[in-house]
Amino acid sequence: MHITESAKHSFYENVHRFASFGIIQISLEGTFESVNPAVCRMFQYTEEELLGFRFGQLSHPQEPFQSLADVKPLLKENAIEFQQRYIQKSGNMIWCLVNLSLIYDELGTPLYYISQVIDITEQKNSEIKLQETVERYTSLKRYNHDAVISFDLEGRIINGNKMAAKLTGYSIEKELAGMEISRLIGEANVRKILAQALHDDTVEQQIDAIITKNGSKIPVLSSIAPIFINQKNIGFYLIAKDITEQKELLLAKNIAESTNKAKSEFLAMMSHEIRTPMNGVIGMTDILLETTELSDEQKEYLEIIRRSGNTLLSIINDILDLSKIEAGRTDLQETIFDVRQCIVETLDILSPRADEKRLSMTYSIGHDVPDYVYGDADRIKQILINLVGNAIKFTPSGEISLGLRKISKDQKRTHLEFTVKDTGIGIPPDRLQEIFEPFSQIDHFMKRNHEGTGLGLAISQKLAHLMGGSIRAVSDGKNGSTFTFEVSLQQKGKPVLLDESDVRRAGTSLNMLIAEDNYINQLVLRKMLETMGHSVTVTENGEEVVKKAASGGYDIIFMDVHMPHMNGYEAAKELKSVLPADQCPLIVAVTANALKGDREKCLDAGMDEYVSKPLKREVLSKIVDKYINTRLTT
Repeated sequence: MHITESAKHSFYENVHRFASFGIIQISLEGTFESVNPAVCRMFQYTEEELLGFRFGQLSHPQEPFQSLADVKPLLKENAIEFQQRYIQKSGNMIWCLVNLSLIYDELGTPLYYISQVIDITEQKNSEIKLQETVERYTSLKRYNHDAVISFDLEGRIINGNKMAAKLTGYSIEKELAGMEISRLIGEANVRKILAQALHDDTVEQQIDAIITKNGSKIPVLSSIAPIFINQKNIGFYLIAKDITEQKELLLAKNIAESTNKAKSEFLAMMSHEIRTPMNGVIGMTDILLETTELSDEQKEYLEIIRRSGNTLLSIINDILDLSKIEAGRTDLQETIFDVRQCIVETLDILSPRADEKRLSMTYSIGHDVPDYVYGDADRIKQILINLVGNAIKFTPSGEISLGLRKISKDQKRTHLEFTVKDTGIGIPPDRLQEIFEPFSQIDHFMKRNHEGTGLGLAISQKLAHLMGGSIRAVSDGKNGSTFTFEVSLQQKGKPVLLDESDVRRAGTSLNMLIAEDNYINQLVLRKMLETMGHSVTVTENGEEVVKKAASGGYDIIFMDVHMPHMNGYEAAKELKSVLPADQCPLIVAVTANALKGDREKCLDAGMDEYVSKPLKREVLSKIVDKYINTRLTT
């Protein structure tokens, strides 16, 4: 179908008249020769007023293109497109996208310029607001180290800060600006943002990683939320923090926790499996020595068995003790105690060993050392026994002195310093730090003259740290050694004690119930209690314990925690729930578990006391005496 020149002219007239964008014909000198109605509406002038205006006459004074002469040098292929601010007749400013083209006739002679003008004020304002959002968040101290990126409703990045460039690997102006945000966060995340955030301005979207310029993924802690101006959504901002280091630390933490858990489980198993047979060895040896008629030779053999058993138990305790501390499974058992008594008891324990070597042992205590403090007396005594024991071991002749002084005091705590000095073989100065490492030995293993695991000093150091103190050694390698450890303790008044004249233990016989499924442990515990003059009944599981105890007549139940059918924890809870408090026997947990938390677990189950295997007669005696004293004085 042939279109006539008249029809063509009519079509162009309609386009010129009804187009939504402005169309301006401009002379080669820069004067407006023709404008369409859209231009008049855009700039608020009539057609008559606009005709005769020059190109650039309506430009904002701060914009670069103020005349046709400013544009001509920049024409490429006789056309140019740019964005610029213009001033309306009312004085308001608008943003316009301008396309300027030079028109030629059939012979190639320039005729005039045609300019297409589109009002982009709303779009430009949105971009500016998005840029301001980035600048505002970047200026906040909180976001100094976070990447901040703004993007519009079509997913095009508008702006970003320096951290965004550092995180992504892209430059802001040359690469990020105008890029699709999906290249950084993935198409699926973009769809999620548009689907949800556009409809719910209270929901912050999150992403897990940023895709960098080289294609790698960086884990981030992020927040993506819509930006609203006058209740209208104009785009989004993304705030992202690189958490690569935190992820690595978390992974290391999880591995460490998993390792510690496995270590703790192994310790619990080792503690139970080793202490249970040791209870039989040491317990039965003690019973034989105390309850049977033996020849001197038999007594000598049994004493060797007992000493060997105690030595083995000491080694086992050292290994488990160190492992418990390292695994964070050790609690301090703090009470009010006489700190001087710790020194006296330590020397009482070790004096026989010193006497065998004819060593002189002395001690001195500062006059300002408080009589009573609050802390873990057993742990302080453990350190002292380790240090004095080592001094005796490595001192062929001479003397050992133990000193205690107060080094400082504040409103709440007293800082004490213990010093153990000997005239022994000394320690090479270059090994003074090494000796506190686990399994360290001063003399070479294959030619050493002294037995031991090499764990005593390592344990002492960790216990000192646990009590808020430290430990150190000084020696020239020839003239003995000096060990000093400090602890921080609360100063307390004298504890209230029962008057011994009110205690009537003699001749008191109690009814005991033993709940234990191991025959050897049954025998050891029964014999120990019977030799104290008490009546003993034995059961093998928790169900029997509940039945017998419910019938009444028992003062104390020694309850193993690991039994068939119903364990000790369950049996204790059952007894506490069915028996009135004044009718329920004292329940003592007897277990080979001796780790941090085991005691608390027993007490939480309703048990009243806790002892660990191997059992000692004096420990059982203290529990029984305490029960008798409490019953007779209430």
